[in-house]
Amino acid sequence: MDLVVLLGIISLLFVAIALSEPLAERLGLPGTVIHAAIGIGLGAAASWFWTTDVTDALNPMALAILTLPISSDLFLYVFLPILVFQIALMLNLRRLLDDWVPILVLAVIAVIVATFLIGMALKPFTSLPLIACLLIGAIVSTTDPSAVVSIFRATPAPQRLARIVEGESLLNDAAAIALSAVFVTAVAARETEPDIAAALLRLPWLIGAGAVIGGVMGRLGVMLMGLLNPWPLAQVSVSFAVPFSAFLVADHLAGASGVVAVVAAGMTVNFAAPGRVSPPALEQLRSAWSLLAYWAGGLIFLLGALLVPRILADIRLSDIGLIAITVFAAFVARAIILYGLMPLLTALRLSPRVERPYRIAILWGGLRGAVTLALALGVTESPAIFVETKRQVGIIATGFMLFTLIVQGTTLRMVIGWLGLDRLSALDRALSDQVVAVALQEVRETVSETTRQLDLTPAITREEAVRFGDRLNDAVDRADEAQNILDKDRVTLGLVALAGHERDLILQAFRNDLVTDRLADRLLADADRLIETTRLEGRAGYRAQARRALAPGRMLRAAEWLHNRAGIKRPLEQLMADRFEFLVGHRQMLKALAGFVEARIVRIHGRRVAGLLHDLIKRRVEDTGRELEGLRTQFPGYAEELERRLIRRLIFQQEEREYDQLTQDGLIGPELRLSLQARNADQRAALSRRPRLDLRLQRVDIVRGFPLFSGLDEDSLSKLAARMTTVYAKPGDVLMGKDDKPSRVWFVATGAVEAEQAGNRYLLGRGDMFGHLSLLLKRPRRAKVTAISHTTLLSLEEARFIDLLRRSPELCAAVQASAHKRGVALDNDQLPLGAPSEDPWLNRFRAGLRRTQ
Repeated sequence: MDLVVLLGIISLLFVAIALSEPLAERLGLPGTVIHAAIGIGLGAAASWFWTTDVTDALNPMALAILTLPISSDLFLYVFLPILVFQIALMLNLRRLLDDWVPILVLAVIAVIVATFLIGMALKPFTSLPLIACLLIGAIVSTTDPSAVVSIFRATPAPQRLARIVEGESLLNDAAAIALSAVFVTAVAARETEPDIAAALLRLPWLIGAGAVIGGVMGRLGVMLMGLLNPWPLAQVSVSFAVPFSAFLVADHLAGASGVVAVVAAGMTVNFAAPGRVSPPALEQLRSAWSLLAYWAGGLIFLLGALLVPRILADIRLSDIGLIAITVFAAFVARAIILYGLMPLLTALRLSPRVERPYRIAILWGGLRGAVTLALALGVTESPAIFVETKRQVGIIATGFMLFTLIVQGTTLRMVIGWLGLDRLSALDRALSDQVVAVALQEVRETVSETTRQLDLTPAITREEAVRFGDRLNDAVDRADEAQNILDKDRVTLGLVALAGHERDLILQAFRNDLVTDRLADRLLADADRLIETTRLEGRAGYRAQARRALAPGRMLRAAEWLHNRAGIKRPLEQLMADRFEFLVGHRQMLKALAGFVEARIVRIHGRRVAGLLHDLIKRRVEDTGRELEGLRTQFPGYAEELERRLIRRLIFQQEEREYDQLTQDGLIGPELRLSLQARNADQRAALSRRPRLDLRLQRVDIVRGFPLFSGLDEDSLSKLAARMTTVYAKPGDVLMGKDDKPSRVWFVATGAVEAEQAGNRYLLGRGDMFGHLSLLLKRPRRAKVTAISHTTLLSLEEARFIDLLRRSPELCAAVQASAHKRGVALDNDQLPLGAPSEDPWLNRFRAGLRRTQ
């Protein structure tokens, strides 16, 4: 093919992609419909120019379009990995993990139900074997994620529902492709009676191995990108290699699903890159992938649509009937999921309730697109499959895809309007009025300051100020005069606005490099949950979600268990450091919210609502401070180090701003500006690395703070700390049970525990010990000890405790005082301290213990 002609075709395709977006917006159609229409139009135009006698001027380009070397490999190996990787890279994984159960169940079960229902519906009406009918079902079972996204962008759908359906539409692509690969292999074997069950047994390997390979390739890619931090373009280049390498390794070397590997690789890069790639480089990487996916999504439809006339060239009347059966069965399968499985998940509280209008919109919006076309092309090009099988698979899959695009795609916006999903609820309308009023107040302040600086004509400035003031007053009146909104809804509106401002503060802190990208990601996820829960459940939901955000997660509890039971410290060190960083950053954000209430909420919702909001903010600040103070006592010094680093970041931020202003004023040149920036680069990089929380060093500090050990020298303290075991307990944890065999002594470092014995309760706090008397007396425990707050304890084994008693008179005195306080009654016959010892010190100690009666 002539290079000039090829460049002309490429230019034409990119122009078509560019024009399809505004055209789709103007016509109110999904972009995939416009892409397919343009592709079919280009193919038809090329055929006309090649066969017409009117002109021969465009014959070279027409022939080049008709003979383009388009194959399924181009779609499966080039375009599809780009599309899938980009979607996985842009997912909000933290929010997605909140609903992983319904997403995974819907993705897998929806594909399986559609595959078998369509296959069984086709079998009585075609000569194809059942395995080929199931192959058709698998090919058409996947939905186009972009079409699903367009539904929720066009409607005020609940965020959680949108997230579940969008996540399901992505993962069912991977499930459908893996299932299609199983059936293609079985069909290509040309067996008279293929074993469907044996073929399906390959599915776990395809998915599991693909996920593992993708995760490994994604992790390797992130590690390499971390080594290239000074060169962001190099990092972007590495990211381009990740999906293709993952696909090839899984598909060609391991015999697994390449698409599953790409999904896993994209999610791994999405999750791990923020900790190794700088925020500007990460933003550049995601922008590059968005552009690449935009091109790939357009090209896959344009080029695929060029092949539609060739695939449908041999269509028969019976094939149209098979397409109709496929359409009907696909609708039934989708309805089973929407009206059967999703209500069940809702009843189990795994999925939000899906209202009837949304069910209808999702049912009608199940468009098929790039994946269906690529899989159908792959079947038609396989030399191992019978010709008639290839013909029917290609025609049915392509015809079904065209039905969804032409019929469903062109009427989707109309259906959404008919269902009333494009109209805001009363609460949403009130919220929009509130947003307008708040925005105009900000505009007034900004414009007022700007007009003073510009020194405009005073008369004109006053006239425009009066005009704008009238507009602002009207907006405030509309926000304030919504008589059909209940008082509790007014509080909800204020809380939604407050949570939205909290999100803005987090983004601002991230842009100013005051919080790390990983912390910003967690804070943003919590803010999104707060907005969503508040809109659904009001004030009670706001308070409940705020408490949930502060609660230690399951990972932290598992890390505490590993530390307490197995002595594995590293996971707990990492998660405790994460929690410290979260609490310090979270408290700073909360303290900045009070000014927003006074500046904005008061005027719109009144003093009473503002007072309620102030109370809620105060409670959140107190709860956060309480959690942080508990960690301060457990790990002294670490929170202070984080706060020092925050102050240093603020200093560098202000210093950078001052340099920028001096550069803009022309007082320093760009060269000097770069020199100053380079001078601070190493220090800023050091501040971006969080200090490690070393539990071993923390234990030494804790031991040093015990009055019981004040008589020990520094070397003895270090050795004692090394022999002690640190145990972290939460309220309700039973530390010592009644009748337990004594084996160790416990020391309370922080927090408080409660000992219950013979109906009496004793409160033990910092510096107290327990378990020592039953150990010395060689008798089972008589008390039950329970943590009543977040508590840090040190435990010491029996032999080491006895050795410590020999060297610490202060500890001996404490043990004697403890026995006397508890009224321990011992006589010479019952005293289970053993026979007289050759050690005079131990004999003196026993005598002292007896004197406590």
